[in-house]
Amino acid sequence: MRSVQERAVKTREAILRAASEVFDEFGFSGASVSKIMKRAGVTQGGMYFHFPSKVALAHAVMVEQGDGLELPSGEDGLQRLIDTTLYLAGQLQTNPALRAGVRLAIEQGEFGVQDDAPYQYWVQEFAGQLRAARDKGELLPEVDVDELAWVLVSSYSGTQLLSQISTGRADLHERITTLWRYLLPGIAVPALRPLLTFEEQQDGTVA
Repeated sequence: MRSVQERAVKTREAILRAASEVFDEFGFSGASVSKIMKRAGVTQGGMYFHFPSKVALAHAVMVEQGDGLELPSGEDGLQRLIDTTLYLAGQLQTNPALRAGVRLAIEQGEFGVQDDAPYQYWVQEFAGQLRAARDKGELLPEVDVDELAWVLVSSYSGTQLLSQISTGRADLHERITTLWRYLLPGIAVPALRPLLTFEEQQDGTVA
C-alpha cells in the first residue's frame, strides 16, 4: 500500500513540476493538458486521477507556489523580511513553480477563478516578520504591521510585474531594493536604517 501511495505522490509532483514549466512558458491559455502530460511522462488516466481539469491543475500550481521555497534563515525582523523579498526576486528569475504560480495568480480571471489565497499567504509571511520587527523596536510606533504587510505585497506584486514586462525580471533585485529605499523612511526607526543590507549572492540567496 505504501509503495502505491508513494508512486501517487511522485506522479502528482511530476505533474505539478511539468505544469509549472508549461504554464510559466505559455500561460494558461497557451498551455494544454497534452503538453503537460508529455512533459510529465504520465498517461491521461494518471493526469485526471490527480487533476480533473486544466483549471484544477492551474489552481493547484497557483496556490502551491510557495511550497518548497527555503526562505532565508536568521533572526526574525526587518532584515530577514528584506532578505526574503530579495530571495524571492532571485527565485522569480529561476524557479518555474514560483514563476508559474505568480503568472497564474495574475491570469486567474482567464480560467474563471478568483482566489486571493496566494497573495494572503505572502501577506501573512510578511506580517510575521513585521511583528517580530515591531517587538524588537525596529518600526516606527505609528506603523500598523497588518496594513503594511498588505501594502508591501501589493507593491511587490506590481514591481515584479513591471520588471517582468520591461526586462524579463533582469532588474528585479534593483527594483525591489529601490522599493525598500522609499519605504524604509516611513516605517523603520532612524538608527536601524543604515544597518540594513541589500546584497544578493549569485545563486539568488542573500548575503
